[in-house]
Amino acid sequence: MAKVLAIIAEYNPFHNGHLYQIEEAKKQTGADYVVAIMSGNFTQRGNTSLVNKWVKANMALQNAVDIVIELPTIYSISSAENFAEGAIKILDSLKVVDTLCFGTETADFAALNNIANILYNEPKEYLSMLNHELGKGVSYPKARESALMMYLNDIKRYANILSGSNNILAIEYLKALKKLKSNMKPYSIQRKKVYYNDEKIVDEFASSTAIRKLIAREEYDELRKVVPTDSYMLLREEIKRGNIVIDIVKFEKEILYELRSMSLSEIAQLPDVSEGLEHTIKNAVDSCNNIIDLINIVKSKRYTQTRIQRILLYALLRITKRDMANAKKVIPYTRILGFNKKGKQLLSEICKINKKINIITSVKKFESVNTNKALSQMLEKDIYASNIYTLGYEYDSWSNLDYTNKLIVM
Repeated sequence: MAKVLAIIAEYNPFHNGHLYQIEEAKKQTGADYVVAIMSGNFTQRGNTSLVNKWVKANMALQNAVDIVIELPTIYSISSAENFAEGAIKILDSLKVVDTLCFGTETADFAALNNIANILYNEPKEYLSMLNHELGKGVSYPKARESALMMYLNDIKRYANILSGSNNILAIEYLKALKKLKSNMKPYSIQRKKVYYNDEKIVDEFASSTAIRKLIAREEYDELRKVVPTDSYMLLREEIKRGNIVIDIVKFEKEILYELRSMSLSEIAQLPDVSEGLEHTIKNAVDSCNNIIDLINIVKSKRYTQTRIQRILLYALLRITKRDMANAKKVIPYTRILGFNKKGKQLLSEICKINKKINIITSVKKFESVNTNKALSQMLEKDIYASNIYTLGYEYDSWSNLDYTNKLIVM
């Protein structure tokens, strides 16, 4: 039997660290196929993708990935928990994936799994500690970290684990696997030389954060060192065309417009808005002329900048708590962005094994046959996100790319 490896990623953009992860994972697991499920035009930390989802898919397919699947926008810009669960739901529905591989800052897989077990089972003692920490007015991630440290009672082993962005996602992947009772086997690979937010370049490795800053500063000689050659060429082409969207600031006027147009009750219906936060947001947006000031006014000990940025994206993309609730009730569709020759064979096998799977290779065709209202609404958000995203382009700003951009076939 052929072995299928899955990776959940943002590829923002695809770099040498990503290629290292894929090659190392294939070598260690003996995988024959690699399936990547990837966020689209907006990302989990409440920001924009540097290049559009088709360019990112192209980069991945040129670097050892066989099939690229888009993670629907409603999950890709959500909390780590929703991001992970949405991706695992899709991968599990394929019924062919043997191993899920993810990068981590730590080499202690058992520690990650121990934390995932606590978050999945939610022992009463832990919940009591969590509520106590939340009562101090700190953010949920900080309260959870403190409660876990007290419950595990092993600071030496666990102290730095919950400060790593990749570790946090890894824990959520493990928790989602348990929750969905998935047969996929988790496998972690420690990040090499640089971590998620590192801005330094070490040998041929740099984080996505550092790479986006290199592009913003037009340091292309440095960029060439840290991304595969074909990814570099694709990035330079997009830069030349003006199709680079560095960050969420590109949409600040649109965001301010959306929030000023909303009533208090409508802001309250945005995901992640709770405990009267809508009042703070409304007061801030009525007096701010840019989103940097807006974020600085709204963020606090209780509400992190990442959470505020996600709320701004929800407003921009008109995503509500009801949309989130509906998404949790369904198995998402499998939106194929591209594949190579091997991927085409695997896709054929997936369709044989699971004849009921909702695979999208043509948006127009899917819309004509789909009868699931929740999936229709989810797809509408993906299309709307693409239409908004291109407003950040310097020159041409075409809409309806989800209908006109062809499937990438290598």
